[in-house]
Amino acid sequence: MRKPLVAALFALAIAGAGAAPAVAAPVSAAPAAAEKADAKAASPKLQAVTLAGTVALSNCSGSVVRFPNSLDTAPALVLTNGHCLETGFPGPGEVIVNRASTRTFGLLNSAGTRVATLRASKIAYGTMTDTDAALYQLTTTYAAIRNSYGINALTVQDTHPTAGTAITVASGYWKRLYNCNIDGFVYRMKEGDWTWKDSVRYTSACNTIGGTSGSPVVDQATGKVVAVNNTGNEDGESCTVNNPCEVDASGNVTVRQGINYAQQTYQFPACFTTGNQLNLSASGCVLPKP
Repeated sequence: MRKPLVAALFALAIAGAGAAPAVAAPVSAAPAAAEKADAKAASPKLQAVTLAGTVALSNCSGSVVRFPNSLDTAPALVLTNGHCLETGFPGPGEVIVNRASTRTFGLLNSAGTRVATLRASKIAYGTMTDTDAALYQLTTTYAAIRNSYGINALTVQDTHPTAGTAITVASGYWKRLYNCNIDGFVYRMKEGDWTWKDSVRYTSACNTIGGTSGSPVVDQATGKVVAVNNTGNEDGESCTVNNPCEVDASGNVTVRQGINYAQQTYQFPACFTTGNQLNLSASGCVLPKP
């Protein structure tokens, strides 16, 4: 998983000149060469993804999200990683639901300017089992956020994404956009004590760093969230913390140093009511349960 920021900076300091500096790229800065290549190859129909609706956490990134049937009057939700929770990493098999929280989030506009501080009322759902995701419920609604700041929530797609899709990983922490494609899907991904199912593997242009954990992965053609950024193999080790490995259905292990990953989010809409209340017993809800 992408380390909290302090650990990431420490690791870079130890690595020395051989490591890329973990510095924020201005929103207006020119993309890296690989990102330029992706942009040139992109279809003209693809839309530019901005930072509007993303949020900065104390150590991670996130985004204000809604589901296709969410009401404007429903309390808004923030999507991030389970390993970004202020309570620490959930253990294997642990699922957190409806736990009180007063965590704050810096809301960004399209230019990456912080326009508001949003506050949670609870952790609606959080886990690192099968997936690495968390959803905070806020003290304000989608309508109130839009009326006050002119920012709409990002919609979570309710269907499985496809390989080859052009995507943007939008980091509210760094105020930076990473553009690449979905390279494929991983049957099982193991990292330390955790195992995740059907993970998204990026092409190499999405060279995410510490602090990008929890960033929404946005389909450039639809503007919808298809996954949440969570990890990458940093050192070429196999199945250790910060060095996830891929495991296929036959048990074969593959290590891809420098490649980064996300967890799909299409499972979430079926588990929430139109008022954004969690219902793990709902028809079609397959999220892990406590």
